[in-house]
Amino acid sequence: MQRMNDSEPCFQHTIKEEISITGTGIHTGKTVTMKLKPAGSNTGINFQRVDLPGQPVVKADVDNVIETNRSTTIEANGARVSTIEHLMASLVGMEIDNLLIEINAEEVPILDGSAQPFVEALEKVGVQQQNSPKIYYSLDQNITFSDEVNKVEMVALPYNSYRINTLIDFNSQVLGTQHAALKNIKDFNKQVASCRTFCFFHELEFLYSNNLIKGGDINNAIVVVDKPVTDEQVQRISKVFNKHDVQVSEQGILNNLQLRFPNEPARHKLLDVVGDLALVGYPFKAHIIANRPGHASNIKFAKKIKEHIKKNKGKHDVPKYNPSQVPFLDIHAIERILPHRYPFLMVDKVVEMTDKYVIAIKNVTYNEPYFVGHFPGNCVMPGVLQVEALAQAGGLLAIPRDTEDKYDTYFLKIENCKFKHKVVPGDTLILKMELLSPIRRGICEMKGTIFIGNTLVTEAVLVAQIVKRPKE
Repeated sequence: MQRMNDSEPCFQHTIKEEISITGTGIHTGKTVTMKLKPAGSNTGINFQRVDLPGQPVVKADVDNVIETNRSTTIEANGARVSTIEHLMASLVGMEIDNLLIEINAEEVPILDGSAQPFVEALEKVGVQQQNSPKIYYSLDQNITFSDEVNKVEMVALPYNSYRINTLIDFNSQVLGTQHAALKNIKDFNKQVASCRTFCFFHELEFLYSNNLIKGGDINNAIVVVDKPVTDEQVQRISKVFNKHDVQVSEQGILNNLQLRFPNEPARHKLLDVVGDLALVGYPFKAHIIANRPGHASNIKFAKKIKEHIKKNKGKHDVPKYNPSQVPFLDIHAIERILPHRYPFLMVDKVVEMTDKYVIAIKNVTYNEPYFVGHFPGNCVMPGVLQVEALAQAGGLLAIPRDTEDKYDTYFLKIENCKFKHKVVPGDTLILKMELLSPIRRGICEMKGTIFIGNTLVTEAVLVAQIVKRPKE
């Protein structure tokens, strides 16, 4: 698992202004109103049940999924929200990361059975870029899920973008075997968003008798008729839909509904995969291949992906150090920038530097002067000197190099400092310092990490001040 290194920086997004959407829940049949509101960076997607006491919030996260019977339902803090998958898919398609969704009932409205109405509403108000970076995670191995009983197979392959292929096969003469593909998430709005949910005619009476599809309508679901039906059955379903002109077309679609794509059912299954995998909670890039997916399998698969990311996400920041590469700054270049000298110069070379971060190297040897008196016979590098090494690396990033002026850096604050592993002679420290915010008035805030190989040994947030040295 590692961070994606795109050529252009990625940032989080929310919407520019509030949206109100009203419709009917397909299973509850209740009229529901949602207000989609801009939300701050790193808050994610949250639903707020404004109709309940205390207006509890439910985070759109796979850990909160409690039901996958015909739709995806989340629950937390005594509140639940169901049928969230189409809305979640639209947010992925619009690349929206942070949103507060106030909802006055327990089910997201079905609208036309696709994600298109949500996309159109989001496009109308527009998307707002935020200051916080959006970090994608890439896979370094395949993640698989299979359900032999339901003949479901899903795999996430390492890939440098987000690509999805779905295959459906319901042993139906009407549908046949269908395939759908999305090569890039930027194509979602045009190629997938408008594809509506579907079910089979023989399922309708069962769903209705089980207190589902109370808000179902021929206009918000494709009904596939792949088995012989009687006039009595059609009349009964007509009453369910409160329609008088229900009929079966020669193509096996109820009421001569015109498909938006020949493979619209397969594309809708792909839409559901996008919406359900949005609940992983981490932006990730992979090639998803899903054979006979459904909400239950999508959620189980999403949990596996999230578990993998949580287990390995700390590794994405491990800098790669090649001792044979030509350094960005050697020791002589470092001495021209930093005022420190033996025995207090703690950086041997810089291997990489951008305007956002620096990666430097400190080789720890038995000849370090502090080993003489610090734990004699059990040499351990003092933690304060590890932090000093980080600070010097940060100084190399923060001190202007396009001037003859000299600068000193002074600590103002050290926060969340943790020492996770001892440092001993022979270790090579990989020092990484990242700017957390732009440098203003000489004040610089950085996140520092030290690695030995792939092992994180030290981390801290450092705040320092850069001060120009008086000219001699």
